[in-house]
Amino acid sequence: MDFEASASPRFFVLTKGALGSRYDTDVETVDPVNRTDAPLCPQCGDIIGMRTWLPPYRVKLELHGEELGDFIRGPGYAQLISEQFTEAFRAEGLTGLEGFHPVEVLRVRARKKKAGKPITVPRYYVVSPCFGRAAVDLVLNRVRFSKPHSCSECRSTGIDAINGFILEPGTWGGEDIFRPRGMQGVIVVSERFKDFVNRHGLTNMVFTPTEQYVWDPSNLGPAPLPIA
Repeated sequence: MDFEASASPRFFVLTKGALGSRYDTDVETVDPVNRTDAPLCPQCGDIIGMRTWLPPYRVKLELHGEELGDFIRGPGYAQLISEQFTEAFRAEGLTGLEGFHPVEVLRVRARKKKAGKPITVPRYYVVSPCFGRAAVDLVLNRVRFSKPHSCSECRSTGIDAINGFILEPGTWGGEDIFRPRGMQGVIVVSERFKDFVNRHGLTNMVFTPTEQYVWDPSNLGPAPLPIA
């Protein structure tokens, strides 16, 4: 897909490996499960995200693939990352992840039995990508919104389909991983973050350029671009 303008520097949507992949894993939280209240926009007061998972961080993992990866999607905005991931992220000074709380893995259930081969369980930490200042461009995008944005701060509204998007120039705060205004449920990363993951061989992460990212469950197609 071609945009009339593109964001610079480049950004990517981060998703976990596909269902049925080598690292396919589900997370089940273990009681007691505590959460904060949902965050509110400081300007309009609307809910702008999901409730945050609080300690104790105790989980059971169900492994559908062959081995546990360095990145596992958790509840809400929480992500489980391995100790290798954590140490490398901190050592290289990347930004945008919050938390780094140890996770207690009580059990790993493997769907695919391996004769005589134990499952290696890395030490995991729970992190959450920050809610950044970067904002989805309201003009140069291919997003179908349920209704027009009413708040210039959070830009929060329903989304019916995404067929590529860019970030508004000048809004990015420099974070390497974040959730943008106007699309809080999507994790966006910098090119530096993508290169970091590839260089360290970290697993179970897929990167799609934001302008090529598609989420269109009802096959609505891309929103029309404005006429120049």
